[in-house]
Amino acid sequence: MSYQTEYQAACQHPQQFWAEKANRLAWYKKPGQILHIKGEQYQWFADGELNTAYLALDYHVEQGRGDQLALIYDSPVTNSKQQFSYKQLTDDVALFAGVLKARGVEKGDRVVIYMPMIPQAVIAMLAVARLGAVHSVVFGGFAAHELAVRIDDASPKLIVSASCGIEVNRLIAYKPLLDNALELATHQPDSCIIWQRPELVADLQPGRDYDWQQLLQSAEPAACVPVKSTDPLYILYTSGTTGKPKGVVRDNGGHAVALHYSMQAIYGMAPGMCSGRHQMLAGWSAILI
Repeated sequence: MSYQTEYQAACQHPQQFWAEKANRLAWYKKPGQILHIKGEQYQWFADGELNTAYLALDYHVEQGRGDQLALIYDSPVTNSKQQFSYKQLTDDVALFAGVLKARGVEKGDRVVIYMPMIPQAVIAMLAVARLGAVHSVVFGGFAAHELAVRIDDASPKLIVSASCGIEVNRLIAYKPLLDNALELATHQPDSCIIWQRPELVADLQPGRDYDWQQLLQSAEPAACVPVKSTDPLYILYTSGTTGKPKGVVRDNGGHAVALHYSMQAIYGMAPGMCSGRHQMLAGWSAILI
């Protein structure tokens, strides 16, 4: 179908257009109301229920694609590569969701993710979504003050971080930046979970900081929690170059429908595809197809 045909259909019959796109997803409760307008607020698929992590992972396993590639990690900086099948990634996410659940994370809670671009960042995002909680990814290596501003705004129950980031010729110690940010912040999370990288092991503060790998040893996998379409999925902050950073909130339903459609219509993605030109579409984009 051509761009002009799609565009005209979306403009002339938006509710029918997006109802058809929404019907391609595996909802727990399919929406009967496509668009609800209240003043200046637009609510998409408001009466629908889903879980974004289920759509990204469990659904593919159920469809027999468990052995297919879901995520490829290729780091020229550390000269390391990893591949995750849908089954492996589902298991890893479910187990870390169990870690978060054991630390008190529940539906609607916020979790700040302050990590380098490693597979555990994707696992953390999906695990938070699996519990129906809301994640906010803060650029790894941000200065303590910038991180503190976002912590105060999001009021996270928990922070997920790593011991360090790695650039071409240097290590960036994340833990001291996180410690300084928490000293500056008014809001204090219940706990911090740290992925220890072998290149630089961080000191942990007893009673507040926990080792990711150690917590996995006693964790139980957590199931997906259904949420409303209009429940938040993530908060993404603006840069703050023109004032206080502003949190942009994306809900679950509208995000899932639009992303699923755009990955097919724009990028030509389809089940079973994981070629070189698609490897950069990490996180939600690479697996929600």
